[in-house]
Amino acid sequence: MQRVGIVGLGLIGGSIGLGLKAWSAQQTKDGQPALEIAGFDLDLEQQHFAKKLNAVDRAEWELAKAVRQADIVVICTPVRAARTVFTDIAPHLKAGAVVTDVGSTKSDVLAWANELLPRTVSFVGGHPMAGKAISIEGADAELFKGATWCITPSVNATDEAVRNVLGMVAALGAESYFVDPAEHDAYVAGISHLPFVLSATLMNALAGDSSWRDMKSITAGGFRDMTRLAGGSPDMHRDIVLTNKDAIKRWVDQYIQSLVEFRASIDREDEVAEKEMTAFFEGARNARAEWATQTTREGELLQSTESDLSKEGFGDQMGRMLLGGFMRKRGLSSRVAKTPVPSKNGKTREE
Repeated sequence: MQRVGIVGLGLIGGSIGLGLKAWSAQQTKDGQPALEIAGFDLDLEQQHFAKKLNAVDRAEWELAKAVRQADIVVICTPVRAARTVFTDIAPHLKAGAVVTDVGSTKSDVLAWANELLPRTVSFVGGHPMAGKAISIEGADAELFKGATWCITPSVNATDEAVRNVLGMVAALGAESYFVDPAEHDAYVAGISHLPFVLSATLMNALAGDSSWRDMKSITAGGFRDMTRLAGGSPDMHRDIVLTNKDAIKRWVDQYIQSLVEFRASIDREDEVAEKEMTAFFEGARNARAEWATQTTREGELLQSTESDLSKEGFGDQMGRMLLGGFMRKRGLSSRVAKTPVPSKNGKTREE
């Protein structure tokens, strides 16, 4: 039986626990599940709720007890808290253990792991591209089904350690994607971090206006969609920004430049400005349409945009885009050649 320790029992940690327990229940031998999962959280109420959800087998009151016998330790805390966790767990990790994380930035985390964790363990950075704007109450065993899980191994990680993390990812139904830490941080700054900065900016700009009291009574779907990310954890968002400053600043500057150019088109009252404005909206529509129709190797929509494609008007446009060739399946075999899956004896097998 392999032992897994989860540090941080919020949405991601709770969902990992539920997903691994569901997988483990299907891998029983002599009536015993394949995994034993221990969990720890500084918030005792959250820890108690995770145990009530059956996301963990054991909810430990001491961090050391949650990781001492673990074969895999999963750090599910805000990014900057990972440094403190590495320091606290380092004396208690057994030789050969694997430590991974789910942080939204990777360069700083890998540097901290290299500095603070003992050489007898391997660190394999991770980042599941999935989530919700709620905590443990929204934990879901299938949260990661079909999601991309970025993998950034440290230079000292063993091949076996990498295979074990890949096996955990596969057991959760996600697809592993190897990426350089610096590239990861640059990419997610645009596709993940900039959106929640903009969402919070929009919410603050409107809520701070004197007309907000009346305006909020007529908000609808567009406002709800645009501000959903503003409901996320302030601590998590703060830590992400502070550990990815340069990349986020780059995308903020690019976004501001785009707004400035659009603002200039509004000011000008001529046919050229109208054409520029039309091109602005058409370019965005077409780029999103191409993104929305990406498919997995099984032919399913990669981004779960079925509801978008069913909308009146947009569906017609999708048809034109598909006929134009955008529906070519995107082969993902290069993402990870063969995904090792943990077997009943604790080793890995390939699918």
